[in-house]
Formats: sequence, C-alpha cells, structure tokens
Amino acid sequence: MSIHHGSPMLGIIGGLGPMATAYFMELITQMTDAATDQEHIEMIVMSRPQTPDRTAYILGKSEETPLDDMADMGRFLTDAGAQLLAIPCITAHYFHDELESRVGNSVAHIIRETGQYLRERGVKTVGIMATDGTIGSGLFTKGFKEYGIETVVPDDKHQPMVMKLIYEDIKAGKPPRLELFNEVASHLKEQGAAVIILGCTELSMIKKDYPLPAGVLDAMEVLASAVVKKCGKLKEEYTELITS
Repeated sequence: MSIHHGSPMLGIIGGLGPMATAYFMELITQMTDAATDQEHIEMIVMSRPQTPDRTAYILGKSEETPLDDMADMGRFLTDAGAQLLAIPCITAHYFHDELESRVGNSVAHIIRETGQYLRERGVKTVGIMATDGTIGSGLFTKGFKEYGIETVVPDDKHQPMVMKLIYEDIKAGKPPRLELFNEVASHLKEQGAAVIILGCTELSMIKKDYPLPAGVLDAMEVLASAVVKKCGKLKEEYTELITS
C-alpha cells in the first residue's frame, strides 16, 4: 500500500463524530497551500462510528472503553503506511498517551498544539466550551497549565447548555441554538476569558456554518493547521485562527 511521494502520510482515527471527521478532512484540504491535486496531503481515514462514547466512559457511566477501537484503528492506519496520526475528537485525547504507546506511532495532540498556539499569542486566560467528559477530566485545565494559561469553565447552569448544543443539536443533525452558544460565551467572558475555546469537534461544526462573536478559537482548526505544517504547506491566511 505504500507508494510514498515524499511528504509524510497522515492517518485519521475517525468516526468519533462522523461529521467532525468529514469536516476535519475538509479543513486540512482547505488549509493546504496546493496549486494542484498532486500537491495535497496524502491521507488514510478509518471511520468507526461504533466506537463507544468517550464521555460516558470517562465519567464512569459506561464500562465500554473506546480505547480498544481507537488502538485498532491506529494500528490499521500505521500498517497501511501512515507516519502521523490525528483524532478529530477532543474527548478522545484523554487516552492519548496510552493510545500512542499501544499503536507505536506519533499521534498529534490537540490540547498541546492549542496551548502552544495560545502561548505564542500571549493569551493568559481562556474559557472552555466542551463535553462533560472533557471538562470533568480536566484535559484543558491540566494541559494548558503547562503553557501558563488559566482556564475558566461554565458553571452548573451553563454547562448543560453546552451539552444540549453538542448532543441535542449537532450530533442529532439539528440546527444549533445560537442563543445558547452566545449565553455561555458571555458567561465565560464575564469570568475573565480573553478567548473562548471550542473544545469539542461538534462545536467546530457551528463555527463552520454560523457567524460567531470575536475572540473564539476552534481547537480543531488548530489541530488541522498543525497537521498541515507537519505533512504539507500551510496557506498564509490560516496562521491566525482566533475570530475577530
């Protein structure tokens, strides 16, 4: 299967949000500085939507670990010739280090890439919009500490609004209730957040189709741009990703 044309081949562990996986591929294609088909990034995608829910497992509501499916996909992609792996699902990064050791390949890390991106721009405090699983596991809070970034999260009144947007709207294929989004964003800014992080790939789908307020950063866009830099050439206009 390995007909390599120089640049590293990307493997995508997908289906952890099927729509998010399709959008991630779209972002990579859109961000790549390519004048012809041949200059685009070579990628293999394995989409397994049957992978158990990440949030349910992390919060102890389910005994079914998603790690086995993720590792299985990672090995399949590695055997097929992928030299770098990426997962367009943020909650899945809870399993990152164990996944990397089980697969024996490098897996791009969305939290670390985003932390570095923010630090380079001098951002000190961010608000997180993400699943209960991501919030509960402290993925961003712990991950961003290493970059000197403080995080604020929605309170008990606002976090259920985020979950409604993710599960009742986007995952259910319905239009997102933007009034919920805006209310949570205002609540996080009142707590001192300079930038709001879209910390769930389902929320990235909102940014794709609807105008959002200034000061929003989509972690999936950061991951896509980081992957493009490693496997190809990033278009100039995708160096600044925070909405203005």
